[in-house]
Amino acid sequence: MSREQRVHDNWAFLYAGELARIRKVPLAVVFTLSPRFLDATLRQYDFMLRGLEEVERSLARYKIPFFLFSGLPAREVSSFVKKNGVGTLVTDFSPLRIHLEWKTDVAKHLQIPFHEVDAHNIVPCRVVSDKREYAAATIRPKIHRSLDTFLDQFPRVSRNRFKWKRNVKPTDWKRVRKGLKIDTTVKPVDWLIPGEEAAHRVLRQFIKQKLVRYGMGRNDPSDPVQSDLSPYLHFGQISAQRVALEVMRHSPPGKARDAFIEELVVRRELSDNFCLHTPDYDSVSAFPSWAMKTLDDHRADERSHTYSRAHFERGTTHDPLWNAAQMEMVRTGKMHGFMRMYWAKKILEWTPTPEQAMHTAIYLNDKYELDGRDPNGYTGIAWSIGGVHDRAWGERPVFGKVRYMSYDGCKRKFDIGKYITNVDRMK
Repeated sequence: MSREQRVHDNWAFLYAGELARIRKVPLAVVFTLSPRFLDATLRQYDFMLRGLEEVERSLARYKIPFFLFSGLPAREVSSFVKKNGVGTLVTDFSPLRIHLEWKTDVAKHLQIPFHEVDAHNIVPCRVVSDKREYAAATIRPKIHRSLDTFLDQFPRVSRNRFKWKRNVKPTDWKRVRKGLKIDTTVKPVDWLIPGEEAAHRVLRQFIKQKLVRYGMGRNDPSDPVQSDLSPYLHFGQISAQRVALEVMRHSPPGKARDAFIEELVVRRELSDNFCLHTPDYDSVSAFPSWAMKTLDDHRADERSHTYSRAHFERGTTHDPLWNAAQMEMVRTGKMHGFMRMYWAKKILEWTPTPEQAMHTAIYLNDKYELDGRDPNGYTGIAWSIGGVHDRAWGERPVFGKVRYMSYDGCKRKFDIGKYITNVDRMK
């Protein structure tokens, strides 16, 4: 259990359980915790660990042991398999480079069957396409052709009938937390409860109270109609497939439902496709050739303002709207989706180079967002700064032909003052 940190609606876990049943052997769940992971802080680790505590409790009801180790995943998983004579290893699929690397390391050192299951996507990422897709328009028909095949109901989890050969001690969660080597200055959030049960409550609340307004309001940062499911989806505390099934079951066809399914399925799986087929997804080298050329042509353009990373982090630019977006992220661990685009594009506009803009945007996103280090984040930043999944627009300073967003444009779309006031109240 690596990315999909839940017991129910988890194809990797269900597949492992079925293998155990057929072979009449015990089933165990192993999670390897890295004491330090990229720029993750206490905020993200706290959300994840509290969710994993619930996983352990839930597994206990099915008589399935949970093992948590700290260290390098490849080393810890290999050691566990060798010590316990495990005959088969099942892991959940992730398109991120770091996960693919440790999966390869494990498989290289173990002479046992190794199964990789895409428990993250509705249509498995490798089924959708064997190449990097150009845009949503090219991947959308491929996904929709397969939805009827893959968008089916989950079977129920069954109790494991075969007892683990050794007694299993409960995880010492206090000790786990003490072993972390992370930035503790970014505190956990208190407005969102982690875990599988809480994720389902948030989903039900979204369907009941917000979904009807989602079609018209999803691009209005002053109107809180977003689902707030992104952190749960990122840590695998809820399945995107379950979300889609419930939305389609409880809401009639229409613009609101279609708009949400487009974001949940097409746009999200487009991001996974980008990271799977682009090893340098977090670098300017991942930009399409037209975007790289136009940005190169405008490298020497004079910037109206330039800011250091520290200025960006503190939200002390000349632009009150940008500052509000940054403070929303710092204070709450989230930023409205529309504002993420504006936020990243302004970092490009006020930074000496596209490379520095990418580094700054990824650093800030991964440090403060609950869903940092996610394909959606990397892809969204690459779209904003480097035209990934977009087309060339009219040429202008700094941006070249990369799509531009302005303060005045935002002012025409939504109530900027209301959004800024809402963020100020978050203090």
